[in-house]
Amino acid sequence: MFRLPQYQWYGKGFKLQAAITIACQLAFVLFGYDQGVFSGIVGNADFLDTFGHPNSALEGIIVSIYNLGCFSGCILSFIFCEKTGRRLAMLIAMIWIIVGLAAEGWPIPMLMSRQVGASLQACAFSVPHIMIARFITGIGTGIETSTVPMYQSELCEANKRGRLVSSEPLFVGVGIEIAYWFDYGMSFTTGSKAWRLPIACQMIFAFVVIGMVFGLPESPRYLYKHGHGEEALQILCDVYDGTPDTPKIAKENKDVLEALKIEQENGEYRWSQLLKRDEVQTGRRVLLAYGMQFMNQMGGINLVVYYITSVLQNNVGLTRNLSLLLGGVINLMFFIGSLFPTFFLDKYGRRKPMMWGSFGLGLSMMFISILLSFQSKGGSIAKSTSSASVAFFFTYMLIFGATANCIPWVYVPEILPLHVRAKGTAVGISANWIWNFFVVMVTPTLINSLQWKGYLIFMCLNFSFVPLVYFCYPETSNLTLEEIDWLFYEGKVVRRSRKVAKEGWGDAEGWGSFARQGGQGPPASSPPAMESGSEKGVTTVHKD
Repeated sequence: MFRLPQYQWYGKGFKLQAAITIACQLAFVLFGYDQGVFSGIVGNADFLDTFGHPNSALEGIIVSIYNLGCFSGCILSFIFCEKTGRRLAMLIAMIWIIVGLAAEGWPIPMLMSRQVGASLQACAFSVPHIMIARFITGIGTGIETSTVPMYQSELCEANKRGRLVSSEPLFVGVGIEIAYWFDYGMSFTTGSKAWRLPIACQMIFAFVVIGMVFGLPESPRYLYKHGHGEEALQILCDVYDGTPDTPKIAKENKDVLEALKIEQENGEYRWSQLLKRDEVQTGRRVLLAYGMQFMNQMGGINLVVYYITSVLQNNVGLTRNLSLLLGGVINLMFFIGSLFPTFFLDKYGRRKPMMWGSFGLGLSMMFISILLSFQSKGGSIAKSTSSASVAFFFTYMLIFGATANCIPWVYVPEILPLHVRAKGTAVGISANWIWNFFVVMVTPTLINSLQWKGYLIFMCLNFSFVPLVYFCYPETSNLTLEEIDWLFYEGKVVRRSRKVAKEGWGDAEGWGSFARQGGQGPPASSPPAMESGSEKGVTTVHKD
């Protein structure tokens, strides 16, 4: 496998952990920026003139083809990223993004001499040109979003994993906010720079991430899997600032090696085996990952992120300037809500916030629909009710940020076993992008044709997610990645996970029995005992 050089820029311990987290967060700032930037652009007069005033259907395709590119990036990640490793995949993703952005927003002579990439969007002068540019940018984002959460989850401790990985979607909100206010500021200028410059400026984040990657370590779990055990052990020593004899490092080294031995006992997993029914229920876990990202998108979030300005103009009846202002403030709720899981996700778990969040999102969509339904009556009642509906766009974004925004990005890499983590993460994230593409493509037609009735679709979907999570999704908070393997090995996963979350691992069965017997209890085909991140139970050992 090709290996990027690594430079010891960040030292060891906390500084190195901080560098890993910052690089992952910046990658998601870029992701959020590109999601938010088009909301303030699609109504720009010069943009509309340049692309021939596209109708609702064509506008939907121009905006959503980015998400189709993201889906394609997930497929490429699915095929190649187990060979490239996590760091090289991040570098490749940034190069794709730079290439696409340059073509989308700025004249070719100015950028092609410096960057082939971000030039495609920034220099677009026709519909096919900008569609190709956005597709190319999307490929990079798809690779990035398939790789970064997995990379972060493999380089952090169990009792911090939820907070660290959920901080990445928090920075999606940061990127969206930067894009919205940049768009708003540029709306007071004239000419093509009003929309080309916001697109082109995304490259700044990509260049910073590229620079940081050369100082970051490879995932130790990836190195273990590919036979580089000594290098992986050294990376663990660097990340945790210890020696091979440090108890935490020695145990993690032993645990991962044992997990690999068990997971690979049937040989290398092929693509056709992703849905295989094996001892650790690989197929079920891949489907759970896919379903979690499906819920992330089909609750209607990108109706708000991509089109809130158009929604406020066309459905609520506000002026463009007020719509731009409110769009920025509404999306600020996304960021504020995302602070909750960043600090408390490991305390409150994954299941309860996801269920309550889906219920709250359904209520918000229901009230938006009810209040907008009075518009046909006209007069003061139509004005009052449509104005009141804006409040529920605020509640929707606040609730989404606090729940359904972050949890799927944490859940997908942690629910998957190591032997299919790269492939399975790509499959799970692909659900995000293919359904993102679908929602973004149909939304212009939906808000112009169905109007208030369209929100009822998302209401029903959000309500349906509550029982789906309750009956199908196990609790994974404060468990190591290897402990989650054990849950699936024993069966009755959802019920057992709820019991473990409340009481910890018992000392008479399962994990507790294995730990009590010094690791000699389970049969040879069982997943090994791993270090617990759980806070309860007498046999639990913390990763500090």
